Amino acid sequence: MSQAVDFQQDALAMLGEEKKAIKDAFSRAAKTYDSSAAFQRRVGHLLMEMNTDWQDKTVIDLGCGTGYFTKQMLALGADMVALDLSDKMLEQAKVRCGDSVNYISADAESLPLADNSVDVAFSSLALQWCHDLSVPISELKRVVKPGGKILFTTLLEGSLEELKQAWRKVNGQSHVNTFLSHKQVNIALAQAHCNHYHIECKPITEYYPSALALMKDLKGIGATHLQEGRSAGLVGRRAFIELESAYDVYRNEDGTVPATYQVCFGAINNE
Repeated sequence: MSQAVDFQQDALAMLGEEKKAIKDAFSRAAKTYDSSAAFQRRVGHLLMEMNTDWQDKTVIDLGCGTGYFTKQMLALGADMVALDLSDKMLEQAKVRCGDSVNYISADAESLPLADNSVDVAFSSLALQWCHDLSVPISELKRVVKPGGKILFTTLLEGSLEELKQAWRKVNGQSHVNTFLSHKQVNIALAQAHCNHYHIECKPITEYYPSALALMKDLKGIGATHLQEGRSAGLVGRRAFIELESAYDVYRNEDGTVPATYQVCFGAINNE
């Protein structure tokens, strides 16, 4: 019995360290995020189109980052709650959105909000950082009122496949996180007791002038923490030169290189 308890404690400690590493990575990127977040804005706008009524609704923007979409929904008449794991991101969000927003520093897997306290939950490209997707979904179901909506996007397996294969040619490592499959998302939603939902996977490709520019954008948004515990930034100049060469197989005639993401768009009607 004691061995089982020790194992559980070790697992919890590892999860805590993982969460802190993710928080630190995004905190370091708080001031550079907006200049590198074209893909994030593109996805978030598509997610916003899945709801037509924001006026006078209490909305939580979970994983709000620098508050870009918080401000978009605020302008449409929503009463906003901006929540992020990173205090530094929230500082940038407050600069953007001012004092009319309720800012909360918290973990998506343990929301400090009352049951049935919001009308709409919006979370774009944040939930892939959670260890178990069913946990934040369950938390969102708890805080969203019956009849309310939960809108989310998360990355699926196959995302950044070009980058992964190029890195493997360089040093045998992918330097890209592992993402859930479409089936695993469905399983997580079932575990969270979601009965009325729709999910759709869309490939979305961004183009960069070079592989190095792609890597700089990933660093700029804070997406540098790898689940294996390595930092994607811990590689030398020579490795980046080799990466550029390895990416040639994907390079377009205009010299640009693609970065393709598999994005899951989800809409849950809460019960």
